Amino acid sequence: MSQDRTPRPAAVVVLAAGEGTRMRSATPKVLHAVGGRTLVSHAVAAAEQLHPEHLVVVVGHGRDAVQAHLAASAPSVQTAVQDEQRGTGHAVQCALAELPELTGTVVVTYGDVPLLTGETLRALVAARADEGNAVTVLTASLADPGGYGRVLRDADGSVVAIVEEKDATAEQRAVREINSGIYAFDIAALRDGLARITTDNSQGELYLTDVLGLARSDGKRVGALALDDRWQTEGVNDRVQLAALHRELNRRTVEHWMRAGVTVIDPATTWVDVDVTLEPDVLLEPNVLLRGATRVAGGAQVGPNCTLVDTSVGAGAVLTNTTSLGADVGPEATVGPYTYLRPGTRLGRGAKVGGFVEMKAAVVGDGSKVPHLSYVGDAEIGAGVNIGAATVFVNYDGVEKHRIVVGDHARVGSDTMLIAPVTIGDGAYTAAGSVITQDVPPGAMAVARGKQRNVEGWVERRRAGSPAAAAAAAARSRDGGGGPEAASGAAGGAGTDQADDTAYDDQGRPDR
Repeated sequence: MSQDRTPRPAAVVVLAAGEGTRMRSATPKVLHAVGGRTLVSHAVAAAEQLHPEHLVVVVGHGRDAVQAHLAASAPSVQTAVQDEQRGTGHAVQCALAELPELTGTVVVTYGDVPLLTGETLRALVAARADEGNAVTVLTASLADPGGYGRVLRDADGSVVAIVEEKDATAEQRAVREINSGIYAFDIAALRDGLARITTDNSQGELYLTDVLGLARSDGKRVGALALDDRWQTEGVNDRVQLAALHRELNRRTVEHWMRAGVTVIDPATTWVDVDVTLEPDVLLEPNVLLRGATRVAGGAQVGPNCTLVDTSVGAGAVLTNTTSLGADVGPEATVGPYTYLRPGTRLGRGAKVGGFVEMKAAVVGDGSKVPHLSYVGDAEIGAGVNIGAATVFVNYDGVEKHRIVVGDHARVGSDTMLIAPVTIGDGAYTAAGSVITQDVPPGAMAVARGKQRNVEGWVERRRAGSPAAAAAAAARSRDGGGGPEAASGAAGGAGTDQADDTAYDDQGRPDR
């Protein structure tokens, strides 16, 4: 059956109430993430591709946290609470109790199978409808089926029963086809079976699998859809399985983008979240992590050693050794190495942000440069600007943040402190080493620094016997000069500030 003809299910039920004790975590199992999404969000995303009339997630352990997460990420999803963990059959009963009378198909899946796809769920729904089954179960064949319920088939291929491993005979345990726990039910057969199942088993629980046996004993057909891709049925029970599924999901994600025209130098060290978007001719160097809703346009080069989170990268941009959180890097911009872009940063076309630069809530105009060792926060920088090395945008007064504006084609000298709020006009300059506290008019040169004074002979007087004093004396001897007193006297005619008898400390401050 084609995708367009797949019947719309009446409901999808996602079972996500388990405690997940083997995760050994204060976080509910289904809120652990792979590929940038929580496990339960993967389950919801796959279910939503069926466009069901109702989508219900059954919660239990950590339900407040799970419900809050779903309310934020998938507000259209309903939740049902399973207060007491009495088995999968009981969990589905809890879900159906939240729904009106239904007709058609109900899909039951799990909140910890992140590689399950919407395409597979559509195939499962279509198989149930095409074959007229009371229920169709998704199965896979494993080399080591230990821990899974076994699927027992009749000679015609229909399913006779599903036996949990703890209740299986030795012969039944030898069966390699396993139950994924994912089903498409006819709602009438499901409701009838749930009303009749019992806790007569080793676990004392209500097994959803018993509904299949009851349907079979009533003369109804139970079918199976066998998957070649076992990963889609793999669930998460501990951190080891979580890591294995994350690795496999990432492998598939990276392979998808390579087939779509992205060059990945080293897939083994490249991690791409499922909500990332990449255009053809993007180049990803080794040790790149692309997370969240990051978007990279064609011709851009990212890496090596970049971590981009919720970042937009324009066409032809180049980023090296960069960490970026919520930034917008314009076309043909260059960033790095060792650069930190924080939320709200926007770089214009051809802008440059160089080594050891940090930016936050900063807008940088087309062609502007912040090449070295600077902090730029809460700023608006025009086009064609050059920010000298070691410039600091001093945006915080200890209580509030203030904004700094630098006009088009301005030049900010190295080691300038810009004290917010302040505006540097179009075409203005600031002298290196200045502390700018007042607005600079367009085209002006701002100089805000103390007059230099040379205290001649200070080292030989105050640091006698040191290597510095010896070097100074040797230099003076080579130059034909006299001792410190002579140098001090000669300097007086040059108009420099003199030490005379004043003593100064290492920072040039008068000793008290």
